[in-house]
Amino acid sequence: MTPSPAEAAADLIITGCAVLVHDDQERIGFEENAAIVVRGGAVESVTTADAVRDRAAVERVDAAGQVALPGLVNCHTHAPMVALRGVAEDLPTEEWFNDVVWPIESNLTEKDVALGARLACAEMIRGGVTCFADHYFSMDAVAAVVDECGMRAHLGEAFFSSQGPEGRERSAEFALRHRGGAGGRITTALAPHAPYTVDDADLTATAELAREHGLPVHLHASENRDQAEAGLARHGVTPIEVLRRTGILDTDVLIAHGTGILDRDLPVLRDATGRVAVATAPRGYLKFAWPTTTPVRALHDLGIPVGLATDGAASNNSLDVWESMALTALIQKSTTGDPRWLTSRQALHHATLQSARAIGLGDTLGTLAPGRRADIILVDLTGPHTQPIHDLAATLVHSARSSDVRTTIVDGRILMRDRELLTIDVPAVVREMDERMPALLDRSHGKRIQEYDT
Repeated sequence: MTPSPAEAAADLIITGCAVLVHDDQERIGFEENAAIVVRGGAVESVTTADAVRDRAAVERVDAAGQVALPGLVNCHTHAPMVALRGVAEDLPTEEWFNDVVWPIESNLTEKDVALGARLACAEMIRGGVTCFADHYFSMDAVAAVVDECGMRAHLGEAFFSSQGPEGRERSAEFALRHRGGAGGRITTALAPHAPYTVDDADLTATAELAREHGLPVHLHASENRDQAEAGLARHGVTPIEVLRRTGILDTDVLIAHGTGILDRDLPVLRDATGRVAVATAPRGYLKFAWPTTTPVRALHDLGIPVGLATDGAASNNSLDVWESMALTALIQKSTTGDPRWLTSRQALHHATLQSARAIGLGDTLGTLAPGRRADIILVDLTGPHTQPIHDLAATLVHSARSSDVRTTIVDGRILMRDRELLTIDVPAVVREMDERMPALLDRSHGKRIQEYDT
């Protein structure tokens, strides 16, 4: 006789924790003294600790004093750029690109990209990020690192029109070759860089490829107000309007940043026939002294998901999505002049279900419920900085830190347990990266991969 699911041995049982759950109205709540049962890489059930006391399991985790959350999603980053953390500091955007970052990136080798991706994945796993959307170069190397380390990723090979048609073709070939890779943990996208570096013809061709192959698009657009105003002054259209006229908004598209989205862009986004999402990375906007931030409230009113992101560590210095969650909540209160927006529960919704939706995985990630992939993090709230707990959501958003993440699980596999990384040797990565630094940082050649001139 085949045992019932309630009798069969589980792969993993997590017990004794509080569990963040969504109700049928997608409101966030918490179940206390709960348990999560995992089988086949998915959540089988969220139940009580008493209900699984005698249930057989290959592995058990006692999570007393901890909170289980869906793994965080970094909805837009350039993971290998951790190699450039701190290299270009206290500079305006144009100088940051033209004088430092794009000259250095002309030196990149596939080895540099692999080392950067490996270090970035270690940082994200330790910070409770289980999935990241990456937009960079030499992405075969990033895909290999994702496969090795056990994370989940949404990957796109970036291209500029200055590369000729070969750039666009490489992006499409990468997306088709790696779609469904790493045992299904890799999804892919076409990745034109931005409307100011990719011309209308290439954007139109990208939209056609996206529709033909059922691929989404991930790109930067209206990153800041200067880009929007430059587009209007030079061409009479905003970057968002360029996306409409080239057909990009007829595809499923993830727009990075959008701090330059204007009021005239909102109906354009509302009327898009594809699924539109925006990724916000607030720390970088503060660092560059941009005068506006992602219009989260206006996008919310249109039903457009806004996912949390960090951008690359060269501009953000960190891949800490926990910090992005807190900053998003605080900056929204400041910019709207309303302390009731965003609430802690709304911020947690952005960090979980909305971030999953932003990268097209809202049906499989973002909430701990039966059938969802078992991407789970356990957060320790026993430290003095998180005690006492009067409002669990507020404690998570405004008191907890990424270093409070004790355990990180992807597809039911434990990648970090009690702060110990199990799939990446960080000291070895750092040693190799240090050896590469002189060649990577050399700017004496006078080259750059692109010109920033919005």
